[in-house]
Amino acid sequence: MLEGRDPENVLLMETTKGDVAIELFPDLAPGHVARIKELAREGAYDGVVFHRVIDGFMAQTGDVKFGKKDSSSFNPGRAGMGGSDKPDLKAEFSNMNHGRGTCSMARAQNPNSANSQFFICFDDAGFLNRQYTVWGQVISGMDNVDKIKRGEPVKDPDSIVSMKVAADA
Repeated sequence: MLEGRDPENVLLMETTKGDVAIELFPDLAPGHVARIKELAREGAYDGVVFHRVIDGFMAQTGDVKFGKKDSSSFNPGRAGMGGSDKPDLKAEFSNMNHGRGTCSMARAQNPNSANSQFFICFDDAGFLNRQYTVWGQVISGMDNVDKIKRGEPVKDPDSIVSMKVAADA
C-alpha cells in the first residue's frame, strides 16, 4: 500500500467502519494538502462525524467545529456549517477528475471558502471538476468508505476515529 509512496504525503484515516489510506497531491493543491496535514497533526479530525453521506455520490466530513463528537461545541444539527479556526483557503482547482475515491474540499458558494471539510466520492462526479479542489485519492480501504452510514443529516453517524500523516504513525 505505502510501497514507493512518500509517507509525508499519505494519510492514515481510521474510521468507525475501518481503515482508509489516502495519497495526498501536494503538487496539485499545495495549500489544501498543507491544511489537511496541519489539522491531522493537531488531532483536529479525530472524532469528527461523516455528517452528509449521499449514496452514489459522496461522504462528507471534516467539520472540526460542530462535527467533533466529544467536544463541547458538538452540534449534530449544525455539523456541516463549521470549519476550523484557521483562515479559509484560496481555491486550487485543477483538471483532476472527481472519480471514485477522490478526496476534495467542501466549500460554500464562494470558491475561496474551503477550510477543513472534505468529501470522498463514491462514484464518478465529474460535474464537480474545476469547481472543487481535489487534494487526494483513496489508495486502500475504499470498501470501508462504502460502508459509511448514509443520510442528510446522518442519524447516529460514523466518524473518523483518528487521522494521521503516515510519516508520524
